[in-house]
Amino acid sequence: MWWFPPVVNDRAARTTAMLVVALTVVTVALSMAGFTGAATVAGTLLFVGFLLRVLAGPRFDPFGQLSVRWLAQRVFGPPVFVAGAPKRFAQMIGLLFSGTALGLRVAGLTGASDVVLLLLVAAASLEGFMGVCLGCLIFARLQQWGVVPGDIRADCAVRPASPISAPRSTAT
Repeated sequence: MWWFPPVVNDRAARTTAMLVVALTVVTVALSMAGFTGAATVAGTLLFVGFLLRVLAGPRFDPFGQLSVRWLAQRVFGPPVFVAGAPKRFAQMIGLLFSGTALGLRVAGLTGASDVVLLLLVAAASLEGFMGVCLGCLIFARLQQWGVVPGDIRADCAVRPASPISAPRSTAT
């Protein structure tokens, strides 16, 4: 039930990143307008979304489902499959940033929370609008340094949005 797919649709990941940008911008706007309660709710939704994507890919995440089932094909066209591990690593970084921002917000440090969220907007914008996955690039560097085992596929870290074979069905 809780597993991250070994191969993911890069175009769905990009679409999900665009949705993350939208929710994060709304969260910061609510915060700056003085709607701290609403900003906390939006920040919590952002954090929970990242948590769900880290644990199970798009399976239980509303943004992931919207991207996979409807938006990605309409925005970018047919799927382009890439390795899942670097994308999961990128989601973990998003989880760290959104969790840090939420913790800062709950502690009353709304300005610091907004700064962390703006950094998340920058990274998610690179992924969503330009196809540059910073988490994937960091993953590849960690592989080069031997921190991450080299046998884990990292195609998307080396060449963002490069196609790899989709998993074949073993059913007959």
